[in-house]
Amino acid sequence: MDYNVKNTLMETLGINVVSVSNEGVVATMPVDHRTHQPFGILHGGASVALAETVASLGAYFFIDQETENCVGLEINANHIRGKKSGVVTAYAKPAHRGKTTMVWEVKIVDEEDELICLSRCTIAILKKKR
Repeated sequence: MDYNVKNTLMETLGINVVSVSNEGVVATMPVDHRTHQPFGILHGGASVALAETVASLGAYFFIDQETENCVGLEINANHIRGKKSGVVTAYAKPAHRGKTTMVWEVKIVDEEDELICLSRCTIAILKKKR
């Protein structure tokens, strides 16, 4: 899959894509000064950014990249537990793959597979303008 993370939010947050396949997307993100909120724990917005990143990459994998674009339409997230340091891993899988929308379920866990955040992201599939 061809994408450039240079000078993007992915680079800023340290998001690393591990795999993209028919089964879904796996990516990691450090929990450090880049992703902390002022109280020293993982910022919910960083978790949401990770969730939308893996959902968007997954949708991009399935669309016709020559004629279509995909963009986030809606996202929600339940922040289950805090995390002060280490790495979180996002596992995204498609719940619905339609012609105009996709819905992705994203589970973000810590190194012990403890649930940190559970998210659902709707992606719009748009025709490219010629």
